[in-house]
Amino acid sequence: MGLQYTFHAPHGGADFLGWRKTRAGSTEIVYDDGVTRRMVWRVASNDPSEARISEALRVAVRSLRVVPTLYDELKKRAIAIERVAG
Repeated sequence: MGLQYTFHAPHGGADFLGWRKTRAGSTEIVYDDGVTRRMVWRVASNDPSEARISEALRVAVRSLRVVPTLYDELKKRAIAIERVAG
């Protein structure tokens, strides 16, 4: 596995968001609620900005509605994603 960056919800929830670079060089975003739901998206943008992805994840994980906020934050930053699991 390549690079990984993770963020955990500060509001007592088990929500986890992270992004990683695969061996093939693609960037993936991972969400896990700590109980039943795990979702993985591939970043479809060419040459995605790691700083913009990290900031979007940081904002989303602090929200009570992590996944909808994640979609909003990625859209604001023009980061296209495609769901690959979950």
